[in-house]
Amino acid sequence: MIRKLYMNIYFTDLLGVFRNTSVKVETTKNLNIKVMFDGSSVYGFSDISYSDFYLIPLMNKVFKIPWAEDVIGCIAGVYTPELNRHSYDPRFILEKTINYLKEKGYEAIVGVEMEFFILKNIEYSISNNKQFLEIVSEESSKDLIIPFRQGYHLIESLDKVAPIRRKIMDYLAEAGFHTVKNHHEVASNGQVEITSESMDPLDLGDFIQVFKFFAKKIAALNDHVAVFIPKPFPWDNGSGMHIHVSLWKDGKNIFYDPSGEKNLSKYAKYFIGGLIKHGRGLSAIVSPTINSYRRLVPGYEAPILLTWGYGNRSTAVRVPLVNNSPDKIRIEYRPPDPTANPYLALSAILLAGLDGIEKRIDPGEPLKINAYKLSPEEIRRRGIEYIPSSLSEALNELENDNDYLRQIWGKEVIEKYIELKRKEIKILQPIPSPAEFLYYNVL
Repeated sequence: MIRKLYMNIYFTDLLGVFRNTSVKVETTKNLNIKVMFDGSSVYGFSDISYSDFYLIPLMNKVFKIPWAEDVIGCIAGVYTPELNRHSYDPRFILEKTINYLKEKGYEAIVGVEMEFFILKNIEYSISNNKQFLEIVSEESSKDLIIPFRQGYHLIESLDKVAPIRRKIMDYLAEAGFHTVKNHHEVASNGQVEITSESMDPLDLGDFIQVFKFFAKKIAALNDHVAVFIPKPFPWDNGSGMHIHVSLWKDGKNIFYDPSGEKNLSKYAKYFIGGLIKHGRGLSAIVSPTINSYRRLVPGYEAPILLTWGYGNRSTAVRVPLVNNSPDKIRIEYRPPDPTANPYLALSAILLAGLDGIEKRIDPGEPLKINAYKLSPEEIRRRGIEYIPSSLSEALNELENDNDYLRQIWGKEVIEKYIELKRKEIKILQPIPSPAEFLYYNVL
């Protein structure tokens, strides 16, 4: 009897939701599979009047599902009924971005620091007359095991979620997705970080989607909940998705220059200049939810100003100082959070940086002090711009600054993304929070 396998075929919609369908297969060799699906039922792909699309598995993207012996996974491309690549497929957008860089002689190497919370339980409900939220963590109780913002690199007697963190890394490795290190992060309540290897941007986009999927599943298998919302707790650090980037040409890292300050080249500075120039509109892509802007506030190691510095974690762009050798020097872009669509975020970051190189955009002088301590007068004097304080503000900026994206994304994709995000705001904006009653009920 031939053993039957199920192949889960995965794809990502325009807002970053990771989805799948499943088919039975007898082998993974020489497969010729096309699976139809309804594109009007996912975010941003199509209207109901033109909704038949195909998923075609990418056979170099097959991976093991470690907790299910009879299931394998595979990333897919999205195709129209005419078997053309679908222009709204975010993975295809990143693929086009990488090809665009290659046409100009560049290769990007990227990595990510994934921050998130592993909680014991989370319950919530909302109706017109009632709201309820309760978050339960083994690291916060009546005795407050870990004080707010004191969780960084704690040992395992206090770090209650380390075993689950290791299981996530082990299962990812078994599936072919390799990580470098893990630790407890700054926030209490089970905030953790797991760091990827350096890789091609398309591979990193796949890694991030599979990472979130695995983390949520493995946490659930261990009676916990993995939460990637950037700011679940009001008085503790939020979770970022810091993207590390270096750009290579003819086999050499062009961000390296032994004659530059801290070995940083002019090309790296121009790349930073592009990120800063386009940072306000870019925010709508890399920090794409209403909750994202609860994280981007002063004092919680999340950037609020579009500036850069060497080893400075209060800036939007940090140049790490511990690895500034020819093959290691890179920049870290700190605004992104885990709710971003990784394919769109990586595409936008690379295109903004490339625009900086091509236009030789000066990022200004590196900031050598804590950005949170700059007065409004000093910020104005230095000509520093703020990261938007809301998703609505960021979308307004993206509407006014998207030329650097259009050649790859297309006008229609940008407009559709903005339309979907404005609908999201329209749904959530009318909902009051209990905190508003606390503050305003006395008026």
